[in-house]
Amino acid sequence: MGLIYCRYGRSRTRQTNSTTLPLSRIDPARYPDLLADKVKGFCRASTDAGVSVPLPQVFASQPLGYRLRAEFRMWHTGGRLDYVMFDPADPRRAVPVEDFPPAADLVRALMPKLRTRLQAEENMRRRIFQVEFLTTLKGEALVSLVYHQRLGIEWETAAHALAADLGVQLVGRSRGQKIVIGRDWLEEEIEVDGLRLRTRQIEGGFTQPNGEVNRAMLGWARAQAVGQGGDLLELYCGNGNFTVALAPLFGKVLATELSKTSVAAARWGLEANGACNVALARMASDEISAALARERAFRRLQEQEIDLDAYRFSTLFVDPPRAGLDAPTLGLARGFDRVLYISCNPVTLLNNVGALATTHRVVSAAVFDQFPYTDHLESGLLLERRRVCG
Repeated sequence: MGLIYCRYGRSRTRQTNSTTLPLSRIDPARYPDLLADKVKGFCRASTDAGVSVPLPQVFASQPLGYRLRAEFRMWHTGGRLDYVMFDPADPRRAVPVEDFPPAADLVRALMPKLRTRLQAEENMRRRIFQVEFLTTLKGEALVSLVYHQRLGIEWETAAHALAADLGVQLVGRSRGQKIVIGRDWLEEEIEVDGLRLRTRQIEGGFTQPNGEVNRAMLGWARAQAVGQGGDLLELYCGNGNFTVALAPLFGKVLATELSKTSVAAARWGLEANGACNVALARMASDEISAALARERAFRRLQEQEIDLDAYRFSTLFVDPPRAGLDAPTLGLARGFDRVLYISCNPVTLLNNVGALATTHRVVSAAVFDQFPYTDHLESGLLLERRRVCG
């Protein structure tokens, strides 16, 4: 097939950039070797950065059918409509895609049915530009259709019939317009350590793309927190994916997130999981750092009756965007006994850990292959405060 790429969904810039997947590399027989090379690369990068990291625990992905999200351009050729991918070396060359083996079974089942219906109905096909699939381990699906024209009543009528026939939630988008058929979110339910954790996944928001690897990440994070006690501060909590998993292991939790849609989803998850020991503040990481340093008072904390003096923080949990932790947040981290760090970017992770080397050491490590067949590798480190002798 050659080196053809598709957009691989929203990456950890939290809703902007995407990771590209070369279809020519999708070969389950090669997957163990490709993953081993990535793990070696992570260990080599740690050594080169002068960061002492224990041999990481490796969490592999399923070699096929692992993607709960997929995004495709739609290509019009006469009366025919196709899902297409592009080669970065020749961006104008659109290559039709009949099947996408990395996608979850539900996505693969929906792809031909949706294409057939879109092609057959002029109101649905006209000027469609992009299709995005979002599914869950629970078995729900949401399809977003993106257009280069305003959507009218004829489109909405046809969309209701399409959503009912396919058994999906449906969203239609054009510039300045969003039409929701059903709902614009899905409910995920995932079992970890005997807990059934529920989260809400918002259309257009960030979600973990590889469901089973996400389960492994939650399990690993919980294992690092067992028996630690005290209270937890979580930054960049997103839709509460880690929050609801970690909350039962701590006395109290203060979680922060800046995105309004993510905060709303996280609040739903806290209530759905009965996480009554969690307070959620819509704040950036540098803001909560300033608040904890008593450099600035924030009305948002007062309005929510969040008393920072009532917390006895023992652990800081961070799952930041690709840029990693900023200087104020690194300063905050230095004051914690333990820092649990999940990262989508080994470069910024190692830079941040290097900046904490005088106060903390790495005691546990893991890597998670969220994106098989790409160079991308998620990682997790547990840092503990160095003991001062004498």
